[in-house]
Amino acid sequence: MRFVFLLIQLFLFNVLIAQSATITGRIIDGEGDTVPFASVGVPAEGVGVLANEDGDFLLENLRAGRVELIVSALGFAQQTISVELAADITERVEVVLVATGETIEEVVVTGTMKAVSRTNSPVPVEVYTANFFRSNPTPSVFESLQTVNGVRPQLNCAVCNTGDIHINGLEGPYTMVLIDGMPIVSGLSTVYGLTGIPQSLIDRIEVVKGPASTLYGSEAVGGLINVITKNPDNAPAFSADVMASGWGELNTDLGFKATVGGKAHSLLGVNYFRYQNPIDNNGDGFTDLTLQDRISVFNKWSFDRAEGRVFTIAGRYVYEDRFGGQLNWDRALHRGGNEVYGESIYTNRWEAFGTYQLPVRDRVMFQFSANGHDQNSVYGETFYDATQYVGFGQLSWNKTLFGSHDVLLGASYRYTWYDDNTPVTAGFGDDIGTNKPSLIHLPGAFLQDEIRLGSRDVLLLGLRYDYNSLHGSIVTPRLNYKWNSKSSKDVVRLSIGNGYRVANVFTEDHAALSGARDVIFEDELLPETSWNANLNYTKKIFSHSGTVLSLDGSAFYTYFTNRILPDYETNPNAIIYANLDGSAVSRGFSLSSDVSFRKGTNLNVGLTVQDVYTDEDGVKERQLLTESVSGVWRLSVPLLRYQMKIDYTGNVYGPMDLPLLGELDERPAQSPWFSTQNLQLSKTFLNGMEMYGGVKNLLNYTPPANSIARAFDPFDREVEFDAEGQALATPGNPQALTFDPTYVYASNQGRRFFVGWRWALK
Repeated sequence: MRFVFLLIQLFLFNVLIAQSATITGRIIDGEGDTVPFASVGVPAEGVGVLANEDGDFLLENLRAGRVELIVSALGFAQQTISVELAADITERVEVVLVATGETIEEVVVTGTMKAVSRTNSPVPVEVYTANFFRSNPTPSVFESLQTVNGVRPQLNCAVCNTGDIHINGLEGPYTMVLIDGMPIVSGLSTVYGLTGIPQSLIDRIEVVKGPASTLYGSEAVGGLINVITKNPDNAPAFSADVMASGWGELNTDLGFKATVGGKAHSLLGVNYFRYQNPIDNNGDGFTDLTLQDRISVFNKWSFDRAEGRVFTIAGRYVYEDRFGGQLNWDRALHRGGNEVYGESIYTNRWEAFGTYQLPVRDRVMFQFSANGHDQNSVYGETFYDATQYVGFGQLSWNKTLFGSHDVLLGASYRYTWYDDNTPVTAGFGDDIGTNKPSLIHLPGAFLQDEIRLGSRDVLLLGLRYDYNSLHGSIVTPRLNYKWNSKSSKDVVRLSIGNGYRVANVFTEDHAALSGARDVIFEDELLPETSWNANLNYTKKIFSHSGTVLSLDGSAFYTYFTNRILPDYETNPNAIIYANLDGSAVSRGFSLSSDVSFRKGTNLNVGLTVQDVYTDEDGVKERQLLTESVSGVWRLSVPLLRYQMKIDYTGNVYGPMDLPLLGELDERPAQSPWFSTQNLQLSKTFLNGMEMYGGVKNLLNYTPPANSIARAFDPFDREVEFDAEGQALATPGNPQALTFDPTYVYASNQGRRFFVGWRWALK
């Protein structure tokens, strides 16, 4: 009898073990609205479903016990919840997902050098998350910025494809690029600073348009681009993003996170880009896209300290081997020679930067950065060897006084050492012919007072003093005012500021080295100064259907004195630099809108209209290679049922004045309207893996084949010159042209397909 009883107990035990549990529930967003077609799963058991149109889901045949339920949906942050299941019982849960918009309303630091919500910032700051740039994945941040309104990546050379970033029509040297708030990219690194940053480690990019010299000093005249990397605490344990194109490009981004000793958190990123497939679709005998072999390693550490004080330190190393030129160029035979033309650039660059909060009661921060840049280049038979070291330190104190004054006081010092093999460092006067590296000491101090005038009014006053060891004292004030409505749906900002810039043309103007042009300085170059005014208005509109419309409009005006301009046209074999004896103006307006629909579709559209010109002796001339009208767009349409998304991105540019080589040059004096458009389809799987692919440059637009003048004679062997160095019109050269690659306004890279794979493990 006891035996039968034991058999019955064993039977009942097995039945209970075999009994399954069930989870049912609903997915909603922060506003209480349902989220349709979300992915819901228990990866440990290999079980997953899609929620229906009403956000409801049902998971059956689960084992009893504690399980991890993972919920994800396009446009929302992934959510993980722990659920305790009982056998033969249905557990009901409600999961709230947090929306992750493409432009965020979170904390920004670039405008005022301290953390503040974007809505409350008196300085207009545009913020773009990593998700925004994934709509058009690219190998570098430089290319990614082509979808930002009023920002244009400009190619400066048709041979080696180096370029810079234009903001509101102002060239790259007027834009300061920061990494985690530190001035890393400037001078010699302007061309290369936005390549080799592992994009898998980028949290967001903040853009400020207009002078910010009061806080950041020289180079921040046109605006700021602040690349903010992820916090090691919040980064995934492992991330990978691999992309290849039909042209043979291969880009790999890897990220790793580790915790050491419980209090030190490390984030390691590696980027590798390779393109070694010479293509000449336009038939000019030159590579349409430069060959590149680039590796970048980035490492960031954060440390847990008492009372939550900040201590982060990071470093980056970049090596790049870049070549563009004639297809029959051979490195061993032709580098630096005059038989076959090539532009070969070796770049070695290291950076270190960090932030340390002092262990005192008030918020006192010490920020520091240092970088070294070594460049070994040849442009035909012209050698360019340059080395630059920059050290920067800044101490700032932030405190609220009298209840309504948020004061930021700081002092900084920048050390710049630069040497090259050009006349710039060759010495003058009695020292002519001796090497004289450039050495600049730049101590400075700044004061900023953010005054809260009322519940909806903020006045920001700023003043900076710098002493440049070459040019003396420079003072840069600024004023910002912000008003917002009671609901903060309407915000008005007014900015007025002064900027200055000390130029080093050899480190900023690639055309000074390509095309075998001589460089001539008419006089000693004085610092440029500018005054800028910007009026910005933003508005948010919420509809009953769940659609959110964000509008952003700005009008800007910048007035320059002592503007340093290169003259390409007086002598086709030279570039003549001088301070402008007159004024220069950049003025215009920009409009952008962001529409987010309830079911995840997102539309961004931007338009910029600008007029950039110089006025000297009553003669007004438009700035070369500057568009008067530009537009960008981005349309993301989720296919929720299939966890897929379609992204359609593009830009359009109006005509630009182009640098001709004389009155006989028959090439068009203006570029046509042109557009670059891209299409992408992406698929997200239940485990978070993502596959994507599409077409870039959908319309296959490329510039004319004659963008490089006399590409068949790069050493001007068949060109005759007069006594003043001017090219003569001859039967073999009726347009009196010389070899010149500066007539460039768009990439020669045509339509290509691309595929990619990315995955992030939490």
